[in-house]
Amino acid sequence: MDALSEARRLEPELIKDRRALHQRPELSYHEVATSDFVASRLEALGIETKRGVGGTGVLGVLRGAREGKVVALRADMDGLPVEEMADVEFRSKVKGVMHACGHDTHVAMLLGAARILAENKKELEGTVKFLFQPAEEHGGRGGALPMIEEGVMRNPRVDYVFGLHISGNRSVGEFGVRAGAMMAAPDTFRIRIVGRGGHGSAPHETVDPVYIAAHMILALQGISARMIDPVRPFVISVGSVHSGTKENIIPDEARLDGTIRTLDERTRRLAKAKVEEVAKGVCKVFGAKAEIEFEKDAYPVTVNDAWVTEKAAGVLARVAGMKVKRIEPILGGEDFSRFLLEAPGMFYFLGTKNPLKGCVYPNHSSRFKVDEEVLKYGAASLAMLAVEFGNRRGPS
Repeated sequence: MDALSEARRLEPELIKDRRALHQRPELSYHEVATSDFVASRLEALGIETKRGVGGTGVLGVLRGAREGKVVALRADMDGLPVEEMADVEFRSKVKGVMHACGHDTHVAMLLGAARILAENKKELEGTVKFLFQPAEEHGGRGGALPMIEEGVMRNPRVDYVFGLHISGNRSVGEFGVRAGAMMAAPDTFRIRIVGRGGHGSAPHETVDPVYIAAHMILALQGISARMIDPVRPFVISVGSVHSGTKENIIPDEARLDGTIRTLDERTRRLAKAKVEEVAKGVCKVFGAKAEIEFEKDAYPVTVNDAWVTEKAAGVLARVAGMKVKRIEPILGGEDFSRFLLEAPGMFYFLGTKNPLKGCVYPNHSSRFKVDEEVLKYGAASLAMLAVEFGNRRGPS
């Protein structure tokens, strides 16, 4: 089976599917039409299909003609609360919602891989599971965990799992791979500063939470600068500050919302403890009270298996016209990490940056665009990984 030749043949369909999905994005946990679209396509291919998995997820199971390993391939389906500004004729028709992270392309590419494998079932060893996952953008419980809890990685047990993500920061013609920690654990925190309000002309009679918030933001940056080993990369960012109603009223409370991004569990635990310690310490100095909350079920670090990554890189290198580049970790979060806790596997990137076509904006931008010529390479790569790792002898 020549997966790339098959993907080239399917290229018009890949683009058509991607554009249809792009025009009708759905937010996390609301991917009803998208999951119906996916399930109908899988059923038409004769693939065992289960709907409503983990909410709006879809599971497809394709059993090969011969026994072998079980390989899972995953695509996320949800869009983002972004008003699209990209200059494409198939812009989102849903106000305030956009596929600004490429999840429409992930679905289209995995559907393409499913068709390639289904149409060449007689040559397939082992079993392939297609995981169409909701709510990757949620950031907390997400969509991978509910699907895992419903058994998608069991019966039959998955031996290897792979996920592909489009990247607006990587050039067309590149796959990006990395063994070990690939993406960060994204921990969201909220700090409520409880002070005592009053008139702006008499600050000495108050415990000013706005003033305290300013000190706290600066102090939080000192955690990475002065409190944790600098060879352990991580980021603390305060992205939201809310307080007050009028210029001459010192309010009773202020709220800070932020994120911590870490690449190992030890640093993660230490950073969270330091955020709580600093917040309470700053408030104590000024006579205020700090209440700190961390979002439950935040995604773990995305860690690629070293052996799988090395073998998978060799498979990707055989995709004609593509290069495989070893990349540095990034501090974005990804709930594909949860699948990697269940089975060894690899998460990898497919570049779509192409200045000649105006594809220069990063993921999550309102002007994010994809060079659709890369879709065939993504579909082919997923199919090839399923074939190679499903083989009883393993990948060569």
